[in-house]
Amino acid sequence: MTPAKSFTQALAARFAEGAARTALLCLDGEGTADAHTYRELDARARSVAAALLRRRTAGRPVLISMDGGPHTVAALLGCLYAGAVAVPVPPPDASRAAAERTHAIATETDAAVLLTESAHAPELSRRLAEAGRSAVVCLAVDCLPEDGADWTPPALDGADTALLQYTSGSTAAPRGVQVTHANLLATMEALRATLGTDQDSRIGGWLPLHHDLGLIGQLLHPLWLGATAVLMPGRRFAADPLSWLREVARHGVTVTAAPDSAYARCLAEATDDDLAGLDLSALTTAVNASEPVSAVTLSAFAHRFTAAGLRPGVLAAGYGLAEATLLVSLADRVPPAPATVSAEGLERGELTPPVPGHPVRALAGCGPARGVTVRIVDPESRAVLPDGSVGEIWVRGETVADGYWRRPLETAATFGHATTSGEYGFLRTGDLGALRDGELYLTGRIKDALLVDGRTLHPQEAERQLAQSGAPFGSAVVLSTPAEHEEIVAIQEIRGAGWSRRQLADLAERVRGCLHEEFGASLGGVVLVRPGTVRRTTSGKVRRSLMRELYLRGELRPLYASAPPYAAEGG
Repeated sequence: MTPAKSFTQALAARFAEGAARTALLCLDGEGTADAHTYRELDARARSVAAALLRRRTAGRPVLISMDGGPHTVAALLGCLYAGAVAVPVPPPDASRAAAERTHAIATETDAAVLLTESAHAPELSRRLAEAGRSAVVCLAVDCLPEDGADWTPPALDGADTALLQYTSGSTAAPRGVQVTHANLLATMEALRATLGTDQDSRIGGWLPLHHDLGLIGQLLHPLWLGATAVLMPGRRFAADPLSWLREVARHGVTVTAAPDSAYARCLAEATDDDLAGLDLSALTTAVNASEPVSAVTLSAFAHRFTAAGLRPGVLAAGYGLAEATLLVSLADRVPPAPATVSAEGLERGELTPPVPGHPVRALAGCGPARGVTVRIVDPESRAVLPDGSVGEIWVRGETVADGYWRRPLETAATFGHATTSGEYGFLRTGDLGALRDGELYLTGRIKDALLVDGRTLHPQEAERQLAQSGAPFGSAVVLSTPAEHEEIVAIQEIRGAGWSRRQLADLAERVRGCLHEEFGASLGGVVLVRPGTVRRTTSGKVRRSLMRELYLRGELRPLYASAPPYAAEGG
């Protein structure tokens, strides 16, 4: 069989081969499944493509703003069928911050068309007009006529851009990664080899389709395989985390994925009765990725859900990012035990054995590189570091994109770098980690790392300790503020109501004590806030840069603050 020249060509061939097979199960808020065959998806994609081609969108960005049901899938496939550049954005009923993100993406891409549903088209048109984008045409996918009988695959090759995957914006403004057809084809092969997926797989979850793991891992991959994608509404997971696992069990899902915080929420809420009603024995792989993975969460989840039929080796930590299309590494089916290392060694940038009587850290292994080359590099000298040394993770391979949409400076800063040993073409991820015996361990992000008395403190570890320190503590953010000497501030969510000022002061001291005991860190301030204050991306990552800005501008509206927010000159 001749290899496909584009991802669109590969999809069209797969759709023709398995026309009668079930391609898609879309679950509603009650868990009712709406099934669609490959023949039905192909027909809808052709209709969308015909409408787009009439508007001359080939090679141009097309925004997609929907709720994640079958019309969203038709819109995504229609863009591919038309040779347009699909740009998934948050759904129309998302938060104000999500709406602002959509407006910014519409401006940056200069898209002329937005695909949505008839129920949302008038409101989206109004919002775009208010944002100065009144020329954008909002097409309702659910109202398009059946009009694709004469469709033929567009003349595309691997170098053509298939979609713009906007980054989460957890540490910087969102940027549109130019994912090519070649990137997608290489990623599909890597996923198949890594996960062992085939036409009999059922792959699904609740992650939104404007997130790379949801779009590429849980929709495009099963469609490329000729398998079945099972899409669950994210709002249902938000209201009832265990609904995710119940639907995985009910529909025989074999591969699922979610961020660490999702597994932690299920752990916190599952009762013995819940476990007795679950059968997770069909699962072959449950990926924990898209945010820092906790070794504690991995171990506790694997142990707790054994009672629900979860088999050993199913839960696997992974690492990836939009700039590498999706996947960089994933733990083996029989994962190694978490690496227990010296906390002091980690602060010096080395994975060293624990010292009796001294603090330790448990690191989750994210497996070997999958279809790419990974190097650990000193971010300043660009020298490749030896095994066990912490440095910046650099990635090279066919899945790595060429750059960001219309951002030449950011592209030059991130893509196409060379090490001092003469290896070229690397992506600088901005993530910190180490390789040991081929296993990748993540330790943090360069932009997040805090310098405390000459030591490097990774805030994710501190935040995890705070969140696990018992009631009434919820999510936390630990960050630095500019001062004569860099100060560390903890923003801690507090559950419940009716707290007296004395009680809040005691809780603030608990935060101070936890961080000092675990990390030897003295805080410049503790800010206690209501649940929901800590902003997160769609995948669950803390939006650290935004939280820092809100703190510095004094916009957090704290329940209690042990030190006034720092205000720099000019804001």
